[in-house]
Amino acid sequence: MIENFKRVSLGHFPTPVEHLKSISKHLGGPQIYIKRDDCTGLATGGNKTRKLEYILADVLDKKSDLVVTVGAIQSNHARQTAAACAKLGLKCLIILEHRLKKAPEIYETSGNVFLNKVFGAEVVLCPKDQVVEDYAEKIIQERISKGANPYFIPVGGSNHLGELGYIECMREIIENQNQDSFSHIILATGSGGTHAGLVAGKTIFQSDIKIIGISINHNKLHQEERVYQLALNSLKYVNHHPPLRDDVVVEDEYVGPGYAEPSEGMKEAFSMMATREGILLDPVYSGKAFDGLIGLIKSNFFKSTDKVLFLHTGGSAAIPAFEWAFE
Repeated sequence: MIENFKRVSLGHFPTPVEHLKSISKHLGGPQIYIKRDDCTGLATGGNKTRKLEYILADVLDKKSDLVVTVGAIQSNHARQTAAACAKLGLKCLIILEHRLKKAPEIYETSGNVFLNKVFGAEVVLCPKDQVVEDYAEKIIQERISKGANPYFIPVGGSNHLGELGYIECMREIIENQNQDSFSHIILATGSGGTHAGLVAGKTIFQSDIKIIGISINHNKLHQEERVYQLALNSLKYVNHHPPLRDDVVVEDEYVGPGYAEPSEGMKEAFSMMATREGILLDPVYSGKAFDGLIGLIKSNFFKSTDKVLFLHTGGSAAIPAFEWAFE
């Protein structure tokens, strides 16, 4: 169905699926597997690469000469957008917003912020008293007045085009399952596009896999409605019937103090994955999502016969900016 939509090649697909044997044994619950979307290949990898393949195809189709996007200071989406623009010879403007109430200087200068500049992007900080989307619109209008033809990508690349990347990922998961089917997919849910794309893919391919998003920011009701509307819009775009509302499930008990604020559960999950599997999670998204998976296992949410797939959305490039969070 989505084969008819334009796409540029930016990543390495299909991404691998690995059995987390050590952690599965340690936790004593279902068998846990990991979908390595941290290995998509673009700028250290991450889930945004799949989205950008469709979004930047639209950028090229519209002959835009400046890509503008927004995100938090340590946005993984911003880093991958900067790298994709470098690969395609496009100018990139990234507008970053402060979301942490208090963070050391290294948070604003290292990790993804440093890499944005390495990839040649122009980086602007949104004033703390302004809404980042409104501030971005002012800059876009200024650039238009100077003759530019800008293209705006929303936070996280979460729109009907970006979600095509995770409809495709759902097809990839279904077609590349090992022996028995996965019973559940667990992932971080933030801007919502990755989660919505999987739900849309589940709808299109009539999959029985249960998808559970672990919120890293918003409460359950807010995030479920957000993801549902995004999935609804993407399915309208591909001319398919709506998703089932019950297919959008969010757990919101693992946010901790707030977005990008470290939690004890995140730190424990981060350490478990590193020391038992040699895989790096990130403090903002996958660390909290894996904390959520651990919590579900400990609460006997799964049957011992279940096969659970954890979607690793990437983000390890930001770790140097969060060293303070582990002290």
